[in-house]
Amino acid sequence: MAELIERVGTRLLDDFYAVRRRSVGLAEPLSEEDCCAQSMPDASPVKWHLAHTSWFFETFILERHEPDFRPHHPAFRMLFNSYYNGIGDKHVRAQRGLITRPSFDEVLAYRHAVDERIAALLERDSGAEIGALIRLGLQHEQQHQELLLTDVKHLLAMNPLLPAYRDEALPHARQLPPLEWLAFEGGIVEIGHDGGGFAFDNESPRHRQFVEPFALASRLVANGDYLAFIEDGGYRDAALWLSEGWDWVGVNGLQHPLYWRQGEEGWSEFTLHGLQPLDAARPVTHLSYFEADAYARWADARLPTEAEWEHAARSLNMADDVPRGLHPNATSGSGITQLFGDCWQWTSSSYAPYPGFAPAAGAIGEYNGKFMCNQYVLRGSSCATPAGHARASYRNFFPSSARWQFSGIRLARSC
Repeated sequence: MAELIERVGTRLLDDFYAVRRRSVGLAEPLSEEDCCAQSMPDASPVKWHLAHTSWFFETFILERHEPDFRPHHPAFRMLFNSYYNGIGDKHVRAQRGLITRPSFDEVLAYRHAVDERIAALLERDSGAEIGALIRLGLQHEQQHQELLLTDVKHLLAMNPLLPAYRDEALPHARQLPPLEWLAFEGGIVEIGHDGGGFAFDNESPRHRQFVEPFALASRLVANGDYLAFIEDGGYRDAALWLSEGWDWVGVNGLQHPLYWRQGEEGWSEFTLHGLQPLDAARPVTHLSYFEADAYARWADARLPTEAEWEHAARSLNMADDVPRGLHPNATSGSGITQLFGDCWQWTSSSYAPYPGFAPAAGAIGEYNGKFMCNQYVLRGSSCATPAGHARASYRNFFPSSARWQFSGIRLARSC
């Protein structure tokens, strides 16, 4: 038994270091100025992401389980608390870019100190409780790795120089295959986490739902598809939009997706590779729920429910094991493609608790449950999601107007 516990602890520590190294590696192409700036209230500076993910390990693991615990810096408990009211005071989210102190180097030193203390703790105690908390912390950090990339993209897009995060051209995608419809039988289906491997609390309990017969589009909606919607007056036709969405379009003067630009040579798109010619075959991304829903109406279709999406992914035995880049890829496959690894896909399902859901006790229970209001569920994963992080039961969620994430459209129809 002792040998088994040692192997488990060693494997967990290897995973811990791998995730922690990747976070720092994501910041390497950036300047210190890049890492401190905040482009909007919904985004956070890179430096804050690196500090907050360390704060999570210090606050929820070291503070509870380290003998003779002392905080790395007393002020960090407030500065890098995101939304945990049970922990105490928080710095104003919209002012994270004003935290010029501690410096970037001091944040890296904080990470290093937390890493050493977690490693020492695991050497003393690699039991189930600490192991589960560390696994949660690693999954939490992977979520922030994705947020870091999408926040950096928004920041760089705000710069008039339009600098690239990775300075290399995106290859032009191959020809876009036609969109096909794949039918699925209705009936009583089970959705939610099946108990194998890690899952967040909002993926449980597994439960039954009834779905009518439906069909899913074989691929994601592509830039060329969406351009046809724009050219047909999609942003000017109130009949296609939800009332709140139509008001949102008008107030913000929107006419195209977030990072699209139109110039003398046609349409281009800002990417993590810089400004690139718009590729008609790549998936359209950075769309709000309002835009996804309006496009679906225009296309004589609808958005899938999250139960339909998960049932299809499980029926096809699809998993989040696709290679990643920094931008969604086109598809040349047949059957259902692009479920994972390109764009998160809006569903028509409001983000709500599953039957029997109960948050964990204490501040850790604030992780997901308290956000189950005024949000919509997205399924799948994106090009910015760490490989292997998502699964068929994974529930992402954002407000209906959010579009700085890699969010796209998969169409559905009732049969």
